[in-house]
Amino acid sequence: MNDVEPAAQLKQQDQQDDPATTMGPFAIALRGLAMGLAELVPGVSGGTIAFVTGIYFRLLDAISAFGFASLRQITQPRAFFRTHDLAFLLALAGGMALGILLFGRLVQFMLTHMAPVLWAFFFGVIVYSAWDIGRARPLAALLRYAPLGMVLSFLVLMIPNAERSAEAWMIFVGGAIAVCAWILPAVSGSFLLLVLGLYDEVIRAVAQLDLVTLATLAAGCATGLILFARVVTWVMHRAADATLSFLTGFMVVALMRLWPWQLPGTGQDLLASITAPAQYAAATQQDARLPEALLAFLLGVIVLWAFGRYSAK
Repeated sequence: MNDVEPAAQLKQQDQQDDPATTMGPFAIALRGLAMGLAELVPGVSGGTIAFVTGIYFRLLDAISAFGFASLRQITQPRAFFRTHDLAFLLALAGGMALGILLFGRLVQFMLTHMAPVLWAFFFGVIVYSAWDIGRARPLAALLRYAPLGMVLSFLVLMIPNAERSAEAWMIFVGGAIAVCAWILPAVSGSFLLLVLGLYDEVIRAVAQLDLVTLATLAAGCATGLILFARVVTWVMHRAADATLSFLTGFMVVALMRLWPWQLPGTGQDLLASITAPAQYAAATQQDARLPEALLAFLLGVIVLWAFGRYSAK
């Protein structure tokens, strides 16, 4: 990826990020709420929501500001607060926490009783995200890098989901790994938790407010963010078109993970589980909920379009 782009050109090219610098705390918290909801579902990245809603580069810059130099500013609260854009980060983190707490049980319920509707909503979210991010990239970059992203996405999707007991150290490490995906558009932290065999435990902890497990996960996430954010910031400011073209390809193939009608009991073979609504209903003896799923798909597209459309307001 040698399509080097200076930061100034990047900011001009992605003008949807410009209003983020003057965005009010409510607007930021609302985006955080959407990011928290997205991270509850495997296959949807909070980073994707951040990018499409216009706060991605401000988020990267704020997180990457943390480092050893931050320790010297702790005795200067005002400078520390301003340098690390804590007003932005606290509003975003508050919105994310609220989204996770508000929707954790709902997601758990829908995964059990109305899975096609939930998956259809997020299928629409990612369809719009892939289109929105990909349309702003040069065709040459898409042709060169999107196929590489598609190949990697397919390989990741074919990784068998692990099944293991979730010990505290595994929750910590899982959080550190998952947050690296969270900060990237296209890659889902929840999906990596699923691959690591930790997703069910994390959803249980959210639904039951298991503070010990959630604190362990948060500590792992904070560690991963501090270690990984600078790398992502460096790459995004120097090879944005190449990276985002690659991630667009990744998202297109990752849509398989969000297909609303997937058969249970097919082991760990994702391709074998994907089916049509009628076959899903016959095999599971459950309503395929096709009308509701179509409405949920449209709602996912409209919600993300509205976020992007009104980011400047």
